[in-house]
Amino acid sequence: MTEETNQDNKKKLLVVDDEDRIRRLLKMYLEKADYSIEEAENGKKALEMALENDYDLILLDVMMPEMDGLEVAEEIRKEKETPIMMLTAKGEELNRIQGFEAGVDDYIVKPFSPREIVLRVAAILKRTKSDTPNGTNGDISDTLTLPHLEIDNDSRRVTADGQPVNLTPKEYDLLHYLMSSPDQIFGREQLLREVWKYEFFGDLRTVDTHVKRLREKLKKESDVASKMIETVWGLGYKLNSYPDDEEE
Repeated sequence: MTEETNQDNKKKLLVVDDEDRIRRLLKMYLEKADYSIEEAENGKKALEMALENDYDLILLDVMMPEMDGLEVAEEIRKEKETPIMMLTAKGEELNRIQGFEAGVDDYIVKPFSPREIVLRVAAILKRTKSDTPNGTNGDISDTLTLPHLEIDNDSRRVTADGQPVNLTPKEYDLLHYLMSSPDQIFGREQLLREVWKYEFFGDLRTVDTHVKRLREKLKKESDVASKMIETVWGLGYKLNSYPDDEEE
């Protein structure tokens, strides 16, 4: 196999940060993990590269010149479902929610461990199982159907009472996992392990924030569908296969 062919077979990542030191550090660790790395030093350049090229994952800083990371993520999501990991010095819950609202799949706070970044990248790529760029998942063929809610995994399409629901890749993965075993209770740790693939690290609030956003998006199309995701206090979450349509 030639060097060029081997390079073509590597997962291609875009690292976006206005600090050259951080880009060099991430590039070094990720290339050691056998990823192909391209770089952008500001939000405007990152958006151009993300729309013109197909990446398997984008690592995106928040505070940058030209355009901030939240704006970039929102614009990318209008065109593509490429997984996005947000890098930021801000750890407050509000900023995490803003990131998830912009379509971010994962969130890590500076200062971070480069080795943890590599593990999280591997976890996201394993979950999306992209045989082609853009985060498409073509290895599972099934349709999950319940009253008020349907998932077509071939197209990664979700409908609530017949209306399409636009979800980020991670919101989709979470809903698909819950819907694959209706009425079963899943703890937050289990959801982190199975959906995010985090076994030794991960913030449980990530699960809560994604559930909140998922309910909000479902509610826009179907109030009943949004209530299908039930909080089981002290235990976790479950998806009710037959919700009470009259429940307030």
